[in-house]
Amino acid sequence: MKKLLFLILTCTIISCATEKKSSSLLKSGDLITTRRYIGNFIDYSYTGPEVIGGVDLIWIKTTLYPRYGKISVYGRNCAFSAGQKLYLKRTGSTPGRYGIWEFQVENDSSACYKVSEYRYENNVLVRANF
Repeated sequence: MKKLLFLILTCTIISCATEKKSSSLLKSGDLITTRRYIGNFIDYSYTGPEVIGGVDLIWIKTTLYPRYGKISVYGRNCAFSAGQKLYLKRTGSTPGRYGIWEFQVENDSSACYKVSEYRYENNVLVRANF
């Protein structure tokens, strides 16, 4: 009788024990790929390689960033059309202890450009790290 009672009690304790489950479905080390809306495309301006030492830049103007100088991408021609929604997407980081994030500007279709580290701040061209 004691053995049966011990067996029932053990089964009850085991069946009622809580399970440790992770609250997120992501495994450690997975990269979350998200996009951030940066406005509808308005216009662009091109800066040739003679200005910034061999780098072709496109300066983008959107509804949320209506002045040139905040968003610059590498390239010569811009394939975005007026009114298209643009997004900033994180694509990865450089290796190392303090890796620098890499971003791209993209629309809903297939056009995308790598974001450059150049900005205009206080009417001076600066190279900023993210």
